[in-house]
Amino acid sequence: MTDEQKKEEQKPASPEAAKPAAVAAKPPAKPAGPAPEPLDNEQVRRLRARFAATIGEATLDRKQAIVVVARERLRDICQYLRDEEKFDFLTDLTAVDWYDRSPRFHVVLNLYSFARNERLRLKVPVADSCPSVSGLWSTANWLERECFDMFGIVFEGHPSLKRILLPDEWKGHPLRKDYDILKQDTDWVRENLGIESGQ
Repeated sequence: MTDEQKKEEQKPASPEAAKPAAVAAKPPAKPAGPAPEPLDNEQVRRLRARFAATIGEATLDRKQAIVVVARERLRDICQYLRDEEKFDFLTDLTAVDWYDRSPRFHVVLNLYSFARNERLRLKVPVADSCPSVSGLWSTANWLERECFDMFGIVFEGHPSLKRILLPDEWKGHPLRKDYDILKQDTDWVRENLGIESGQ
């Protein structure tokens, strides 16, 4: 090692080098998605002309048409959409628990038209029951049973409304926001298996 290299090595570190590394800045928050826009297309106009006040708010959210409909006319509206608007496939049916709203739930139906390659989402505000559409789309049978099992919503007119995921003796409905899943699991395991749950 040369004398020059030794001198360099013995120099005190610069004040800048002694500073702790800067904390990485937080990345900027992701911008919120686009807000839903009011929807007033030909299909919505036909629905309003036929079903009047039972058709509520209509919006377009990320290219998805969404229409709020009254539970009292749900089956008639769905039959019209299947037969005349050609929405021949119910792709999904689920619910949202708003908990502190009245009515508490939205039942959500996602429809698809093969003929038009078009989707439509229906939202149905309900307290605790909803007309069954299993007579219109066979896929509704198990989807309504799952919704009943998870949320406790009764589908009036369903041919065999019973649990589909949980045991028949299970208490409560796990996707309700006031449901204590750990307590229910512990109780069920103790009552039905005679052991303490591992949770």
